[in-house]
Amino acid sequence: MSTRHAFTGSPYESLYGFARAVRAGDRIVVAGTGPVEDDGSTTPGDAAAQATRCCTLICRALAMLGAGPQHVVRTRLLLTDPADQDAVGAVHARFFGEARPAATMAGVAWLVRPEWKVEIEAETWIGDGSGGGETAGD
Repeated sequence: MSTRHAFTGSPYESLYGFARAVRAGDRIVVAGTGPVEDDGSTTPGDAAAQATRCCTLICRALAMLGAGPQHVVRTRLLLTDPADQDAVGAVHARFFGEARPAATMAGVAWLVRPEWKVEIEAETWIGDGSGGGETAGD
């Protein structure tokens, strides 16, 4: 199976040797995405502003590989301060709430840059669409 890669310009992509996202068949895996602006600086502001940037970069990478937020089936949200969970959760809902992915939110001691408050990962599945949308018990 061949793979395709998406890059969003983070200085860490080349420095650490990874792609923002990799598509293999119907699956796309998006690496931990921090709040990095196009010029390489950190997104200013609170955890919600940083989470918005992370989700924007995730959606940009998905679009490069033929997917969108509606295809997200799994997310992981890493926070440095548990007090930010509601604000970051609201951003997550704004971007991925329609898809209702399986999600994990966890606290971590540190992220790549000390000013980062959040980092987010995502995974997608772009299948035939059959059987989607049901909720257990429907």
